[in-house]
Amino acid sequence: MTDENPYQPWLAKIINIKEEASGARAIKTFKLEFQDEEVKKNFTYLPGQCVMISVLGTGESMFAISSSPTQQGYIEVSVMRYGKHTTTLHQKDVGDIVGVRGPYGNNFPLEEWKGKNMLFLGGGIGQAPLRSVYNYCIDNREDYANIDIVYGARTSSDLCYKDEFAEMRKKGDNISVHLSIDVEEEGWKEFVGFVPDNLKRIEPSPENTIAITCGPPIMIRFVIQALLELGFKEEQIYTTLEMRMKCGIGMCGRCNIGNLYVCRDGPVFSYVQIKDIQGDM
Repeated sequence: MTDENPYQPWLAKIINIKEEASGARAIKTFKLEFQDEEVKKNFTYLPGQCVMISVLGTGESMFAISSSPTQQGYIEVSVMRYGKHTTTLHQKDVGDIVGVRGPYGNNFPLEEWKGKNMLFLGGGIGQAPLRSVYNYCIDNREDYANIDIVYGARTSSDLCYKDEFAEMRKKGDNISVHLSIDVEEEGWKEFVGFVPDNLKRIEPSPENTIAITCGPPIMIRFVIQALLELGFKEEQIYTTLEMRMKCGIGMCGRCNIGNLYVCRDGPVFSYVQIKDIQGDM
């Protein structure tokens, strides 16, 4: 966004589109390149932050940046088709132009977490903001210990980033990926059940570990409950609640949760910050 008008977006070209999931809950990842060379050169963000994506005639929506800032020259957002604006985005082609303003919100304190084990727990499209964080950790592999990714969706066709997870498994390097779907499917050889159940099955150690979760509110609630049962302390648990943001700059009041505003105080929160307002999520 410009300094003069916080609502004025920059123009960005879609340079690649990848279909992550199909069906009624289709998800596509859009790779965007800013058209202004100065913006392209100077745009910076940190894992956990969001951008507002606009399409002329249909409005704008907030999305987590799903790429890592270690990947230069572009940003990526993963979009689930669920309404008018996201449907319009899904109809866009490579070469089309969209508006981008941001970045918004705070970020995960990755500098503070150097040397720690990293545990990521995602559900559905909630994996998008986690992708930025774990790719940052992988690209700075020497700074972090074990990386465990626990990810689930309703069906195998709803899972995002499957190709990337396959590559991670090939590399090893103390990176583990645990996938799950909610119900049995023919040919599915991994865990069947919800993400909190998979977490309990894996039983990760809380020692020197940071746990980050994102997904549907009900999933977050039960994941946090499971983490606490496994011995994780409240200050070891983080989440991101970007789904309610509208204006991005704390003006519309649409994203309040209790006494917090997601765009102003988040979208990244420690469990300590939100534990007393879980019912309002």
